[in-house]
Amino acid sequence: MILDEAKKVIRIEAEALLALADSINGEFERAVDLILASSGRVVVTGMGKSGLIGQKIASTMASTGTPAFFLHPAEGIHGDLGMIMKGDVVIALSNSGETEEVLRILPVIKRLGASLIVMAGKPASTLARAGDVFLDISVKEEACPLGLAPTASTTATLAMGDALAVALLLKRGFRAEDFALFHPGGALGKKLILRVEDLMHKGADLPLVPSTTLMREALFTITAKGLGIAGVTDADGDLIGVITDGDLRRALGKGIDILNSSAGDLMTARPKRINRMELAARALQQMEQFSITSLFIFEDDEAKKPVGIIHLHDLLKAGIA
Repeated sequence: MILDEAKKVIRIEAEALLALADSINGEFERAVDLILASSGRVVVTGMGKSGLIGQKIASTMASTGTPAFFLHPAEGIHGDLGMIMKGDVVIALSNSGETEEVLRILPVIKRLGASLIVMAGKPASTLARAGDVFLDISVKEEACPLGLAPTASTTATLAMGDALAVALLLKRGFRAEDFALFHPGGALGKKLILRVEDLMHKGADLPLVPSTTLMREALFTITAKGLGIAGVTDADGDLIGVITDGDLRRALGKGIDILNSSAGDLMTARPKRINRMELAARALQQMEQFSITSLFIFEDDEAKKPVGIIHLHDLLKAGIA
């Protein structure tokens, strides 16, 4: 019984979102253009559950290139309306469109010269009629069996806010690097900021051996560098292959005398590579894709001489994986 009710709630909210997607029209484009053309910030306001959703919308916009903050309407009528400036765009949230605290700040918004985007569930409401742009977030029914607690309506409001934030992100040409500037801490920041060159081993730490080197000597290089791999170079110093423990096991399985074989005889040709300016997270993706633990690093896509190497352990220590 409880599981059936839980599934019913999710279905009602899913249906509300599908209906919301079908209702998107030119007003949405007007809202995006209004925000892009503004010289100020986005101020999101709403009471109760709408206010909580508004805080999330403002936060999402702020982290994706649209300066935004949340203004509590009740605090607004007691002095905080001073946060709104000419050129700002106010996004007012109210499912009924008749929320008293929100309606009370409308005259000041207009007097300050701020634009008003309204998200409401009733097109004929006082708030909807006052907006420069109206975004309809009406839902057929709430998921609450009593029809009282905001459920499907708050989900629809949140989705509309996310749609606005993403549309603005795309219009601004916002990139992962820009996102990283606002998220410098934690694993997310590391994935978006750290590049391969920041973590690579280079110079004397590079495990490289000429192709003519006997494996008995190449093994010393593999052991000494501690990365479980050696790059094999030709007479010009260009990387032409790699030797890993997997290559050695396969050679032993074929009965090859590995100690008296050359590095060139046992190497795997055309090893995977990566550009030094790629994000470290991209190196992890390649390692996972090809089931490898190391990548040699090059100055650019045309270079033949490696400038570094990165190992899976380097990514783990940096918190990328």
